[in-house]
Amino acid sequence: MADQDWMPLRQRLSYSIGHFLNDLCASMWFTYFLVYYHSVLGFNTTYAGILLLIGQLADGICTPIVGYESDHSAGCRWYSRRKSWHLVGTVSVIFSFPFIFNPCLACTDSTPQWAALVYFAPFIVIFQFGWAATQISHLSLIPELARNEHEKVELTAFRYAFTVVANITVYAVAWLLLHFQVGQSDDLAESTHLGRQDVPVFRNLALLMVGLGSLFSVMFHIGTKEEKQQYARLPEPEEPAQGPARDCKRRSPAQSLLRWKDWLKEPSFYQVALLYMSTRLIVNLSQTYIPMYLTNSLQLPKRFIATIPLVMYVSGFISSLVMKPVNRWMGRNFTYFLGLVAILAFASWVALDRHMGISVYGAAVVLGVGSATILVTSLSMTADLIGVNSQSGAFVYGAMSFTDKVANGLAVVLIQSLHPCQSQLCCFACVQFYHYVMVLVTGGVAILAVFFLSSIMIWPIGVRFHGVCVNGMVGSAQVVCAEVPPVEQDDILVN
Repeated sequence: MADQDWMPLRQRLSYSIGHFLNDLCASMWFTYFLVYYHSVLGFNTTYAGILLLIGQLADGICTPIVGYESDHSAGCRWYSRRKSWHLVGTVSVIFSFPFIFNPCLACTDSTPQWAALVYFAPFIVIFQFGWAATQISHLSLIPELARNEHEKVELTAFRYAFTVVANITVYAVAWLLLHFQVGQSDDLAESTHLGRQDVPVFRNLALLMVGLGSLFSVMFHIGTKEEKQQYARLPEPEEPAQGPARDCKRRSPAQSLLRWKDWLKEPSFYQVALLYMSTRLIVNLSQTYIPMYLTNSLQLPKRFIATIPLVMYVSGFISSLVMKPVNRWMGRNFTYFLGLVAILAFASWVALDRHMGISVYGAAVVLGVGSATILVTSLSMTADLIGVNSQSGAFVYGAMSFTDKVANGLAVVLIQSLHPCQSQLCCFACVQFYHYVMVLVTGGVAILAVFFLSSIMIWPIGVRFHGVCVNGMVGSAQVVCAEVPPVEQDDILVN
């Protein structure tokens, strides 16, 4: 393909940083939320799990709603459609996230935990709405900006590369803050174990990440050019003309595009949704519980809650750089399968080695590579599913995210309800508890993902009932259009 048919590098980089604020906040949310509320603020495991569930449910509910509205609105009068929602989401995140990692301003030592839960819940809901609006609008730009299938993979890989950079930034800054906090403490217990004394660490971390992410969001809005679109209701399909050729004809682009309710009739929509849900369960739950596993099961110093995730995401970043040629050479399905092999290798390592020492860094590398591989590939599969139907792409991404958020929230509450210790300090039983959690949330869900991947290998991703050509006969030749392969931008242009 000629060089002029590819997006300029500046445009690709500008798009890729548009989710940086979300990634910074998501890294803190999934990695440090439970450990902050349980080990630092002293919430019991049930209340900490309920707060996380509130956030996941709010995100799960807001995501498809935002996706639908993003598809069915033209944006602000003076701004484009997707970037309007991105701006609304960014402002919501900026003004709510710092309160989540800051103690209740009106609470005292005698304030019951349920009252503090009521205090934090509105900030969590606003943050999750903003996060959903930013995520869906940013993902929905991929099919609209990309000119061909390979550009979709490249934009997804660039986007994930900055996700990894965001995670590296969070963990590097967290390590520095914990290092300076330890250096100022004369108490050995305070310098080794998490507690109330670490509140300033997480508060300052949240403020720094919001400030840095806001700067990247401004750069995204300045550098990314989205064509301003006027939303118009898609016309109803016309009745086929009478005659021998009425059973097979090329539809116009407007007639072949899918509405949100059309996706609910597509089997591939559910195949991709289940695979994406499994992917997010592996990535998010491992990220959520690895700090608890490190500090409670392996009984490592608290600085490891920054260094081990840092190793994970450095390895993920390196693997994301080669994702485009690997996808092109091996295909989506086999690339995803290789990622699952890495996840299962990590789960086996954790199950067999109950007293990891320095080898925990090797296990972190394996988990980082596996997580990066399955996440990038599952997002590419979602873009393949959307194809030329970019006008309803936000609904598809919203529906995928809905399954992910609800499943993650329910899984966390289930795990927290099974926790053997309700106090802030970990008892002997919880040492083994977090060990089994790490094995099951990675290995167990990976095995489940193998079955969902197998269904895609048997019935490949494609629009089966709303293709650009209906089944029928042309002369003596039978035409079957059961699936729609990825469509090049040069073939069909969609506004």
